[in-house]
Amino acid sequence: MSSTSNRKFLQRQRIYDSFFQNITKFFAFLVLATLLGIIISLIIGAMPSIKQFGFNFLINDSWDPVKKDFGAWSPILGTLITSFIALFIGVPVSFGIALFLTELSPLWMRRPLGIAVELLAGIPSIIYGMWGLFVFAPFFSDYLQPHIIEHIGSIPLIGLLFTGAPMGIGMFTAGLILSIMVIPYISSVMRDVFELVPTMYKESAYGLGATTWEVVRYVVLPYTKTGVVGGIMLGLGRALGETMAVTFVIGNAHDIKASLFMPGTSIASALANEFTEADGVLYTSALIELGLILFGITFVVLTLSKILLLQLRKAEGSQS
Repeated sequence: MSSTSNRKFLQRQRIYDSFFQNITKFFAFLVLATLLGIIISLIIGAMPSIKQFGFNFLINDSWDPVKKDFGAWSPILGTLITSFIALFIGVPVSFGIALFLTELSPLWMRRPLGIAVELLAGIPSIIYGMWGLFVFAPFFSDYLQPHIIEHIGSIPLIGLLFTGAPMGIGMFTAGLILSIMVIPYISSVMRDVFELVPTMYKESAYGLGATTWEVVRYVVLPYTKTGVVGGIMLGLGRALGETMAVTFVIGNAHDIKASLFMPGTSIASALANEFTEADGVLYTSALIELGLILFGITFVVLTLSKILLLQLRKAEGSQS
């Protein structure tokens, strides 16, 4: 009797295991099917623009809905520049925050500061955009931009990036707002991976007379470099696809200027501004192709980050 009940119990367990495996497999393939569906729908929607402009769409900087002449170079360049500015400012700040929270901060201060940083990630992007437009942009144009233009704008080559009228809005402002938005993501990941370093490793380094910076450089960073790179790539993905905050402060001008203080546009802001007003199949198709390009840029960035992480893991294995 007991052997029969055990057999039935094992049969039920096998049925449960089979059901669990099938349902998890279904959801895994559902994600893949959703991704393929998004790609196919974007390609179909962008097909009129692809047939009309071809490869020239990527290198053309014109955007004239009246003449039906569209090009993606300005939004692509704006997306890349603002994302680069965001990482250029956000990564060092995030590293400092994570380092302070894990190595230098008093114990009573770590939790409040950590919660404050994480709360920044919960603020809606439109709030960042409104703050940037109504608070930061006037302050920037009145007190900071004139001094930057006066003292840096006269420097050869570099000065070209900081010339023009102090309007407050522009590519630099958009990148700066983006940097504030990516800091919570990057710093949270860095803090979490820094806390994974075994205490014995750091105490041994301190016992040998290492300073805090030497412990971070020779112990913490080598141990956590994979996680640090992953956090930076997470912030980059956030910066590439941000819409509303950038739309408020970038200026939304389809022009390419050397100065970062001049208005510009990004792929996400162009879609947010013009999709509801798009008139005609070609205009709508050009905007959909912009979305397809943004999808491609994000895919390439994530692929390269994955390859970089794999190379880091291989290097760690060879060293060990």
